[in-house]
Amino acid sequence: MQRTVAKVLLTLCGLLILSRGSQAFIVSVDAHNEECFFENFEGGTKFGITFEVIEGGFLDVDIKITGPDQHIMHESEKESSGKYTFVAPAKGVYTVCFNNERSSMTPKLVMFSIETGDAPQRAPGAPGEEEVGHTKLEDMIRELSGTLTSVKHEQEYMHVRDKIHRSVNESTNSRVVLWSTFEALVLVLMTVGQVYYLKRFFEVKRVV
Repeated sequence: MQRTVAKVLLTLCGLLILSRGSQAFIVSVDAHNEECFFENFEGGTKFGITFEVIEGGFLDVDIKITGPDQHIMHESEKESSGKYTFVAPAKGVYTVCFNNERSSMTPKLVMFSIETGDAPQRAPGAPGEEEVGHTKLEDMIRELSGTLTSVKHEQEYMHVRDKIHRSVNESTNSRVVLWSTFEALVLVLMTVGQVYYLKRFFEVKRVV
């Protein structure tokens, strides 16, 4: 009994510390160009793809996800962000492509991650009651680990969004300050010019 509890605790700690495999990338997609990434999955593996356009143009890009048989699993246009989850129907290489061919000159900076779950593993033969309990517990732990990974990625995306919005606000504030300063200088120059003009207009010329 103690060994069973110790095994469960070790499994729990290991899965909480080492979350499911995930890879995060930041890629620049030039205008009239397409960037593709490839990942190999076993059949039945659950995987997720999360992305967000963090810079460039209207912050949108086309995305296409295909399977090993070139079957289109997802395709959408002019997306700013997205989160998709799939179960690999078969073993093979899966492709994620970001397309910026609609843009005439502006490159897009895309931040995305690929989360990989564990491939389904089932021991041959009918499992015992204790083994079934362990399997359910491990499945729950993996689900919790996946949820924690999703929360982590969501926090990263929120941090990126905060940076983008802060940059936009600072740029707008700088432009407003510069424009206000320019308007103030123009107003001062107009005032000085009007005073000088009125002074010259009412100036009395004496004939000597």
